[in-house]
Parts: sequence; structure tokens; C-alpha cells
Amino acid sequence: MMTIKIDFENTYPPVNLNHDFSTMTFESPQMDGSTQLLLVKIDHKHDPFLPNVCNLGFGPPGGNDSFIDNIRLKHADIHKVFSTVLFQGLSFLELHPELTIGIDGSDDLRAALYHRIFRSNKTYLRPLFNSIGVDWYVRIFRDGSYEQDTQGYYIAKPKPEPFDYKRTRHDLYRYYMFTLNRTNVFRD
Repeated sequence: MMTIKIDFENTYPPVNLNHDFSTMTFESPQMDGSTQLLLVKIDHKHDPFLPNVCNLGFGPPGGNDSFIDNIRLKHADIHKVFSTVLFQGLSFLELHPELTIGIDGSDDLRAALYHRIFRSNKTYLRPLFNSIGVDWYVRIFRDGSYEQDTQGYYIAKPKPEPFDYKRTRHDLYRYYMFTLNRTNVFRD
């Protein structure tokens, strides 16, 4: 398993950057010598159980201000790609410190990658971010029934907790979040 090393001093420059840091594009050189434009997008999740959470996603632009997140690319410098994406998240949070950013892997492989990034960069990221892991649960009542909505569907609620760095890739969170660590922010 490859370890991604985050370094905010080694990022790609933006091609386009929205004034509120909610969207940015940058070019990532690929292993085959080509260059791939990537869109980083941060938008409100609109989940009543996760107020003030914005989802961070990225991938090749897909049209209509969207991106394609299920494509496999071969970046020449994967460390620099993820450093650029997370630096965008940090920059966004510095403008919007009351918000939380969440990252959701589109599949288990990507969720495992995000889990490894949080774990292997704990020392580097901890002064900047408070890392949070989110599992989901359905409430069970004392009578053994489960909480349901008016259509009879179970209501899955998030259960955020401080990121447990001892959890392995065999016990992934369903969602990864971070907030700005307001006590230790260092930036020039």
C-alpha cells in the first residue's frame, strides 16, 4: 500500500480559483506525459444531521460545474495532487472557520486511501486540522423496533467522533471530516 505524504509547501498552482475558495482547477501531470485538468469543489452537504458540513470532492471536470470522481488516473505525483486538494480545503476553512469539510470516498478503495492519508499524516495535519471520523447508525428502540421515517425507511444518522488513528483499513469510517484547528494554525 502506497503512503501519501501531504506537504502544503509542494502543491500545484491554481488555473482558476473562485473568490470564496469553493472551487479551483489545477493541472496534474500524468504518468504518460499528458496533463489532466482537475476540479476541486467544496459545497454544502445540506444534511440536517450534519449541519455546517461542506463536502470536498475532486476529479476531471464533468460539465455543469461538476466533476467525475469514479475515473482512475495515473498522476505523476500523487502526493502533490492530494496536497493541493487538502490545501484547498485548508484555504476554504480559513475563510469559513465555522464550517466543517467532509470527504466521502466514491468506493471502498478510495475510502481506504483517505483513511491512510489521515493516519499517515497525523503529525503533519494535527496542528492544522481536527480530524473526525463518521459512522452511521439506525436507532433501535427498547421494544426492538428501529426508527423509521413516514414511508417506513430506516433513518440513518451520522455519529461523528474524533478520528481514531488505531482503526485499520479493515474498519473504515463512512465519512471523513475535518475542521480548522484554531489553536495551532500556522501560515505565512
